[in-house]
Amino acid sequence: MYPIPLDQDLENCDKDKNDQKDEPNEKKKKKRFPCFSMARKKKEPQGPVRFGWIKGVMIRCMLNIWGVILYLRLPWITAQAGIGLTWVIILMSVLVTSITGLSISAISTNGKVKSGGTYFLISRSLGPELGGSIGLIFAFANAVAVAMHTVGFAETVRDLLIEYNAVISDPVNDIRIIGVITVIVLLFISLAGMEWEAKAQVIFFIVIMISFASYLVGTIIPPSEEKQSKGIFSYQGSIFMENIVPNWRGETGTFFGMFSIFFPSATGILAGANISGDLKDPAVAIPKGTLMAIFWTTISYLVISATIGSCVLRDASGNLNDTIPMNETDCEGLSCQFGWNFTSCEETESCYYGLSNHYQAMSMVSAFSPLITAGIFAATLSSALACLVSAPKVFQCLCKDRLYPVIGFFGKGYGKNNEPIRGYLLAFIIAIGFVLIAELNTIAPIISNFFLCSYALINFSCFHASITNSPGWRPSFRYYNKWTSLFGAVVSVVIMFLLTWWAALIAVGIIVILLGYVTYKKPDVNWGSSVQAGAYNMALTYSVSLAGVQDHVKNFRPQCLVLTGPPNFRPALVDFVSSVTKNTSLMICGNVVTVSIIFTNNEH
Repeated sequence: MYPIPLDQDLENCDKDKNDQKDEPNEKKKKKRFPCFSMARKKKEPQGPVRFGWIKGVMIRCMLNIWGVILYLRLPWITAQAGIGLTWVIILMSVLVTSITGLSISAISTNGKVKSGGTYFLISRSLGPELGGSIGLIFAFANAVAVAMHTVGFAETVRDLLIEYNAVISDPVNDIRIIGVITVIVLLFISLAGMEWEAKAQVIFFIVIMISFASYLVGTIIPPSEEKQSKGIFSYQGSIFMENIVPNWRGETGTFFGMFSIFFPSATGILAGANISGDLKDPAVAIPKGTLMAIFWTTISYLVISATIGSCVLRDASGNLNDTIPMNETDCEGLSCQFGWNFTSCEETESCYYGLSNHYQAMSMVSAFSPLITAGIFAATLSSALACLVSAPKVFQCLCKDRLYPVIGFFGKGYGKNNEPIRGYLLAFIIAIGFVLIAELNTIAPIISNFFLCSYALINFSCFHASITNSPGWRPSFRYYNKWTSLFGAVVSVVIMFLLTWWAALIAVGIIVILLGYVTYKKPDVNWGSSVQAGAYNMALTYSVSLAGVQDHVKNFRPQCLVLTGPPNFRPALVDFVSSVTKNTSLMICGNVVTVSIIFTNNEH
């Protein structure tokens, strides 16, 4: 084939064809193909970007789970709850998310999955009433999660500024300033389109893997004297035994206080399902990618909590002068075994370093601390970016269904991928509002209740569709069980009230109000939900049960079959029978249609 410039128009091709009239047939064949090839390129429009299960679901979910909590709060939670209870907290969170992952897998293999992610899955299973309410709450929770991860990023940047004496204003306002700037940058990345966002996620994933390697190497190599002054002594059995039991401190120093702070780190399991409209094959990608992400992230959380609890003391001063002299005997605590005396700062509760006091413990343990800082940046920014993309995608689908007034304005899409630009701006405003709180331990429990509420309804929707024997409920995912889904729904609700009962009541109250509004408005939609199947089953069951009930004078109800033809043809007859039934009995208006059927013999 001859090379032809891409900007050559079709008129030149026609000219070439005219020039070929007097040429031999062989030359005509050679010159015909370039024009044909170029014309095809001009006529075929480029389709939207579609992702597979690894890049679209697994990596996205893993990055959303490996967020700010992993780097900045998991060591601190390990110091508070001990290694043993930290594992219990991790496994409790994974139990809820794993059951929800199975339910999401079942829903995604039950039919065609379109854009809208979690909202689409719930609304098409439970109907518009519950689907609409949980869609709003889930989109809001993702927008708030953007703020949580951004605040974690801003905390790290602020600590670096303090270390280099480059404070902007004060510690709290620095977090706000850095957080607002970060959310603006993430917004521009999101507006650039899904293809750019996916490329950024892959880069973040590689950086996190390198940071994990740096951390694990740091736990093995012998610590320097500076690290020892900060309570780091590599793997020690005595440190493990002391850190395996809890040591509660502060107002949040309770089991469920730690659980409420940790649980948002496990809520990234729906990051892949939330972009269901951008996946090549959602029915395959969502189950495979989601469950693989849950497995590998669970292993990483368990390993990091156990290793850092085996290497680092709870309290350390960071003062190189706190070594024990040769003849010193006045020393208490585990640090004395390693030649350091941190007794004074432990008694006055003024220790700056150690698992209980310093959030950057993983960075201190690492073989090269800047890699952990890079990992924190990658984890927080990738999670914030995934949530910033998920919230508008879910909200856009909700807007298009027009279940609530006014919000339809935010549902308009732009570009080849139908990007919800207005939805991005709304999520941006919500995120900025929560970034101004500038306190990670305050934002995390707020998110926990909203996500738990979402998970409870996802699991209940699967159970309800199964228990009502809905004809349209035939998931091909073989590991699904309806009783497991019911257990997941109950556990999610119980944990909601154990964490913060008043916040759980507020979340339930919001759902009831939104549910009541949609029920009252009765939107003109028919999605074949399990609620319809349940109503049919209930009516059929009660009707059949009446067959065995004997009439009694106290509850006798006449049941009349009135051969009226079309009821509006004989209104007087309908009114007469209605005066007998009195709106308490059954009246059936019947119309007999006669059809003549002629049978003919066919010899063939």
